[in-house]
Amino acid sequence: METITKYMQQVGQQARAASRLMAQADTNAKNHALENIATAILINSAKLIAENAKDVAAAKASGLDAASVDRLTLTEKTVKSMAEGLRQVAALADPVGEIEDLKFRPSGIQVGKMRVPLGVIGIIYESRPNVTADAAGLCLKSGNASILRGGSEAIHSNQAIAACVHQGLREAGLPEAAVQVVNTTDRAAVGLLVTMSEYVDVIVPRGGKQLIERIAREARVPVIKHLHGVCHVYIDDEADLAKAIRIADNAKTHRYGVCNAMETLLVNAGVAAQVLPDLCKIYLDKGVELRGDDAARKLVAQMKPATEEDWHTEYLAPILSIRVVANLDEAIAHIAAYGSQHTDSIVTENYSKAMRFLREVDSSSVMVNASTRFADGFEYGLGAEIGISTDKIHARGPVGLEGLTSQKYIVLGNGQIRI
Repeated sequence: METITKYMQQVGQQARAASRLMAQADTNAKNHALENIATAILINSAKLIAENAKDVAAAKASGLDAASVDRLTLTEKTVKSMAEGLRQVAALADPVGEIEDLKFRPSGIQVGKMRVPLGVIGIIYESRPNVTADAAGLCLKSGNASILRGGSEAIHSNQAIAACVHQGLREAGLPEAAVQVVNTTDRAAVGLLVTMSEYVDVIVPRGGKQLIERIAREARVPVIKHLHGVCHVYIDDEADLAKAIRIADNAKTHRYGVCNAMETLLVNAGVAAQVLPDLCKIYLDKGVELRGDDAARKLVAQMKPATEEDWHTEYLAPILSIRVVANLDEAIAHIAAYGSQHTDSIVTENYSKAMRFLREVDSSSVMVNASTRFADGFEYGLGAEIGISTDKIHARGPVGLEGLTSQKYIVLGNGQIRI
């Protein structure tokens, strides 16, 4: 434990020193580093895949489930995607140094806000080695230093990607310690990282609910997080039903194992008989297990009874809960009681109801006539995201470059003194 503590202290000290240099780095240097990292990843593609194969073999031998093995596996396509993602980040506008709301005060001073890096960002994640490149790129472009702690199952993959990152930083004249990938699989490193408030400014956990709950419980550093995504689509009695079926189908079946997939469908009683049989046939044909309340089950015989626990559950699987509600009030009340403040959508042609839903549903993304699957940094025009936050302070929703910065007040004067 003493060795791990000493190692993590060293990582923290190096990150803090590097963060000061990164805050001074100009956009060209950061973009140059991103381009170099992308090139290094492509050149070393075969090596990355070979190192990844060691992780995949160990994961299979340890009995890791098929879905996790799939997330762990690197292919030529995913390696190219990592490089392309870094180049997309390089093409994004640099938020650091932006000045806004600059206004003259009666005293003659000008007061505004400047966007600045957060400092040192600790990111703790599982399985997906591509997160190493994505997180490094976003933190780099936003002028931050980062400490990345991937899952033990991806240790060889992550260290190989880290070597490419360090090469790119070195070639751009930026400190290699601006991105450090923790090189130990000891879980004690996580406990230390989330308590190093003297070195780390914010923690971003990416992974399952158990991991995120642990980080939130143990951290002495601010955390940007979402625990789970219990997302809803509400089909109103004034919805365009063809539109509603298309949206509700996509929200559930486009991808199952993602946090912005719909887990509960709410349908107004006035249109339930018209929409549920056709919509549920689509779900059943795609192999989705349906669990509903009594009113929904009367309309679709193949539906299993939903339990109280189902309304709270993020399935991340081809399972869907369905409830028939009396009106918009009941739909909003259900979301307030069971939702996770991630993403919720209404399908309606009534403007007033749509505006009520937008105002009253307290989630990080609230939508009208659109699939919940759009709750994504790329789709929102952020270029990429470090994760999705359901917190209400600092960052909320998909967290892109701007979410990895803060603002400070700046004052421009010409000799003014306060009297």
